[in-house]
Amino acid sequence: MHRSAKVRFIAILALIAGLFGSSVMTSVVAASVGRNELAYTDRAEDGDPPQVALGIAMGALRGLFVNYLWIRANSAKEEGRYFEAVELARQITRLQPRFPRVWSFHAWNLAYNISVTTQTPHERWDWVNAGIRLLRDEGLRANPSDMLMHRELAWIYLHKVGGYTDDANQHYKRELAYEWHNIMGPRPTIPPDQRDRASVIEIHARQIQDIIDAPDTRATLRQKNATAAQILDEYERDLNERIGYDFLRRAQLHDELERAGRLEMLMDRDVERAGPKTQAFVRLRERHPSEEAWNLARNHVRKRVLIDQYNMEPVRMLQVVRKYGPADWRLAGAHALYWSARGVDVGRMEVNFHNSDSLDFLNTYRIVLQSVQELWRFGDMYFNYLDVHEGRVGVWFVAPNPYFIPTYGDMLEEVVEASGIFEAERRSYRPVAAGYENFLRDAIRYFYRRGDMVQAERWFERLRTWGKHNFNDPSREMEMTLSLPDFVARQLHESFGAPQVAVSEVYGALQGAVIEGLLAGDPERFTSMFSYARRAHAIFMREQLRDVVAAQQAARMEYMDRDFSFVAGTAVANMLQVFGRDEAERIYDYAPEDLRRYMYDVIVEFRDIYDREAELGVGRPFAEIFPEPRGMELHRAMLARKQQERAQRGVQGIGRD
Repeated sequence: MHRSAKVRFIAILALIAGLFGSSVMTSVVAASVGRNELAYTDRAEDGDPPQVALGIAMGALRGLFVNYLWIRANSAKEEGRYFEAVELARQITRLQPRFPRVWSFHAWNLAYNISVTTQTPHERWDWVNAGIRLLRDEGLRANPSDMLMHRELAWIYLHKVGGYTDDANQHYKRELAYEWHNIMGPRPTIPPDQRDRASVIEIHARQIQDIIDAPDTRATLRQKNATAAQILDEYERDLNERIGYDFLRRAQLHDELERAGRLEMLMDRDVERAGPKTQAFVRLRERHPSEEAWNLARNHVRKRVLIDQYNMEPVRMLQVVRKYGPADWRLAGAHALYWSARGVDVGRMEVNFHNSDSLDFLNTYRIVLQSVQELWRFGDMYFNYLDVHEGRVGVWFVAPNPYFIPTYGDMLEEVVEASGIFEAERRSYRPVAAGYENFLRDAIRYFYRRGDMVQAERWFERLRTWGKHNFNDPSREMEMTLSLPDFVARQLHESFGAPQVAVSEVYGALQGAVIEGLLAGDPERFTSMFSYARRAHAIFMREQLRDVVAAQQAARMEYMDRDFSFVAGTAVANMLQVFGRDEAERIYDYAPEDLRRYMYDVIVEFRDIYDREAELGVGRPFAEIFPEPRGMELHRAMLARKQQERAQRGVQGIGRD
């Protein structure tokens, strides 16, 4: 055969083999694309930039074009051209929605790089929230099984919103609390006789279970309760708004205004303090007074908002509460816990021989642990809804939530097992072990300060006898030989500047002053612990409180109100609700007059309950148990004056219709 003929024959055979191999591989690749949800966008939408249409038109060469855009986006970020980087990242996510790292890159730019270029807290929050929404509402819908994106979203909540490194973090915390107070409603009320951990978790779980049990659609809602469905129909007609978050916001605002006695003032047609939609909503409430119908309607809307708008699963929220503790969804730590725990779950489904020791597993588990620690340190929150709604600085402060203390230890073995080589006992330093030791130190100090020596000794013994600690700390052996008081003193000396330490010291001492002093009838003990709380508050405010330009309304480290009297009075008043009737009466009897004034306006909300029980022969009327202290009018005027001073640091007037 002639040489050229041989070449042609071989070429034809190669072509046939190539075509056969291509057909086989095409089906394999197509199956993999479908199985792993890797399909790209195949059509341009109105408003898309020219690059998207060009990339789609390039077909098989699209990958090369995306690489080019990715290089440009990285260069723009490195050179500080963040808005250009955001636009390029948006184009990449449009062309390759299954590219998780671009979503994370994009969200990080929004929440971290661009946010700090703005000057006001409101602007900063808009950008931070945009980064959260991008990952939560778009990126994770396209990549529901990607552990990296879950971890990044959890970190934004934990670090950017929940932390204190950003000058405007106090504004972020208030805005998040306001948003989720609207969605989930107020924190569940815990009866005095159900304060044990299991009962508190069950009460929080019941709130979410009501949402899970709510009808999925308007049609099924109508079948269950025609009035509830009619409320939603008339809302859309009268306010010309689709049912969603704003419905929940208006319903919650109505409740808060009514509770504060301000609803009639806002509905005065001459004063015209309320917007037309607020007035229409109030009329809707008046036409349909059934609380059962409203509760069912709100839970239905909550369910749809959580699933459709926030890409969250009520069933998983319930699992988080039952497994970890009574999470308050108005706190960043609760959302960090939800998304990191979900990331761990989807990561387990993707685990294989090649990634079982991946650092991503350790890092995601670490955020789960840090979220639990955050909820223990700052998991009990109080804030004034109407202040935030109206644009004022308002009341916002946090206290430790001891219900989360057992959680860390309960999940420790699970985390260590899943962390692979990074928590192997042969390593001299293991981060999870170090975190648990720090957690125990915080718990010991907190219980010691509140005067609960049984719990303090219990956790101190756990720290000393736990056999999986790190061995690279030369001072540990000496620390473990100290007495409990000396150990606590050493801890304070080394770490008092941290907000979590100051908060636990102040609130721990106040709780001790109530329990060991007022409840025990020991005035000297009360005076001693109350004075300590005052000194600790003063030291923290003097050393750590810093006003900064971006914060404007609240300083970066302002985890407690600047006025100690207000901190103490509000904290003690809320503590009073923890105790039974006899204990509450005893505390109120022994409390100084100034603390009674703070207590009275909190506990007066329970007047009807006490009086109703008295009519049934259970106990005495409210006025006999809790007589109104002298000087309440002056006290309320003083609080109003302080509120006015606080408002001058914020924006006055109703800010949201």
